[in-house]
Amino acid sequence: MMNTQATVRQEADTVEENPVRLDQEKAEQIVEALNRDLADAYVLYHQLHKHHWNVEGAEFLDIHVFLQEVYEDVEDAADELAERLQALGGVPHASMTTLAERATVEPEDEDVYDVRTSLENDLEMMGDIVESYRQHIELADGLGDYATGEMLREQLETIEEHTHHIEHYLEDDSLVVESATN
Repeated sequence: MMNTQATVRQEADTVEENPVRLDQEKAEQIVEALNRDLADAYVLYHQLHKHHWNVEGAEFLDIHVFLQEVYEDVEDAADELAERLQALGGVPHASMTTLAERATVEPEDEDVYDVRTSLENDLEMMGDIVESYRQHIELADGLGDYATGEMLREQLETIEEHTHHIEHYLEDDSLVVESATN
């Protein structure tokens, strides 16, 4: 059981004054957006990790290594998001329950699917996250928080690059020949 006698320094879902001198009301909007991105990142991270563990077939090693690179980038992005929203006076979502509840993307269930279906599901989730990032870049820039906008732009560039690579994995052209069944 967790120690409930400890002193709470800042309650979840609150935004305090920040050292970057962003107006409280603006900071609250950006913190909310970044916490949503953080929750989405962890849902994506776990789904990518699942696919990394379960990938099979002729392209196993390439896809296994690729998915690890992607989930490590997602984890780095999540860390940046959490640190930025904390710098803006917010409290990053941290519990699995809260992350799952606040995410706007829908995770795949617990079953293991073929690699094509898994990658299609990853591509779909990443596309939803790309759209959300674009909205949050516009929000941050519109509120004068150019540093957050720039951080999100860099993360957007990385995730778009990964979606492009997944799209290549999903193309029909392949050197792998399926065996004929009699």
